[in-house]
Amino acid sequence: MRERMNAEDIGRLVADSVALKQRFFGASAPLLLEVGQRIAGCVLAGGRVLAFGNGGSAADAQHFAAELVGRLARERPALSAIALTTDPAVVTAVANDMGFASVFRRQVEAHGRAGDVALGISTSGRSPNVLEALRAARSRGLVTVGLTGEGGGELAGLVEHLIAVPHPDTQRVQEVHAMVLHVLAQIVEEAAAR
Repeated sequence: MRERMNAEDIGRLVADSVALKQRFFGASAPLLLEVGQRIAGCVLAGGRVLAFGNGGSAADAQHFAAELVGRLARERPALSAIALTTDPAVVTAVANDMGFASVFRRQVEAHGRAGDVALGISTSGRSPNVLEALRAARSRGLVTVGLTGEGGGELAGLVEHLIAVPHPDTQRVQEVHAMVLHVLAQIVEEAAAR
């Protein structure tokens, strides 16, 4: 039986997280600038962001939408963003009538317009409902962004912009995802505040 965690174990977890963030953001800054500018261009032209994922990724989608609609740190106009995870009547009706794999696709079909941004979040890159929604987004002319983990899974082949965190542990990937979304929100917010 393994002993309980101790202070050294916690220190190793934190060091791993910090090291991953330093490697990832050092290598990915140009990609994040490009994606942030694409999102800014979309919402400043009157488009919207549709964000979606499951579990912790659903919470990340909601957090990102809240930062755009509300604000991150500066006063600026409200920006259109919807987390496709937040309406239980829609999610449960679609899941019941069409299957859970359709819950985000159906909302992309309802709300997405050419030039909007579809942000699919899946740490494994294999979530069927995220993949279906990204396929629908591509066919409708939305800008597709995938936020995922090591390798990107099937999601990698479905998006214009792949942000893949190179780590096998979901918790480390999600820690980086949270920072990625704050960086993207800050890029968008600075463009909107000008």
